Amino acid sequence: MIKVQVRPNESLEAALRRFKRQCNFKGVFRIAKAQSWHEKRSDRRRRERRERLRTILKAARKNDPNFRGRGKQRPRPKAKPKRAKPGGRRH
Repeated sequence: MIKVQVRPNESLEAALRRFKRQCNFKGVFRIAKAQSWHEKRSDRRRRERRERLRTILKAARKNDPNFRGRGKQRPRPKAKPKRAKPGGRRH
């Protein structure tokens, strides 16, 4: 349970801000949001896997200045050469 003591000469808004920050750090808002609707087990696993990947990639970016991404990336499609329009200008 999260408790916030209002300090002397502290406004209620400041104490409420501290309370919200502590709730955010503890993950109260995220838990409440997750419990507000049903999530299938497969969707939960997929979401958690994405979150794990995101944190791993974030740590890799932070620690390695030469980090290039997730390894295998799809190749870009090659651009098709433009055909001359009939009656158009020639270069």
